[in-house]
Amino acid sequence: MGRTWRDGRGTLHTPAGPVPLEIAASYRARRRGLLGRDGIEGALLITPTNSIHTFGMRLTIDVAYLDRSWTVLDVVTMRPGRLGMIRPRGRHVLEAEGGTMARWGLRRGVTVRAERGGDG
Repeated sequence: MGRTWRDGRGTLHTPAGPVPLEIAASYRARRRGLLGRDGIEGALLITPTNSIHTFGMRLTIDVAYLDRSWTVLDVVTMRPGRLGMIRPRGRHVLEAEGGTMARWGLRRGVTVRAERGGDG
């Protein structure tokens, strides 16, 4: 999946089934992320990146670090005001409301798939 991503919407395919996906690929969208939001339906894909922070966030989030082949390197839960560790092999980050990634079956070693669509 060596494509160039654009901001928009899509679908994340997890072991538990499809999940609505927001894609943040531009510099501006990646910097904004989930800042100032009270929640998210589904997940936010931030690409490319290998680290994130939760400064200025209002909610606790689950974070999945993915490598180039979309395999989960690590899943962590982060409270607001934290700085995540850099994952040198990381290429993409998924963010979702705290507690949701376990329900989706996301854990180290699981491979997911993302596709654009739904926003024209």
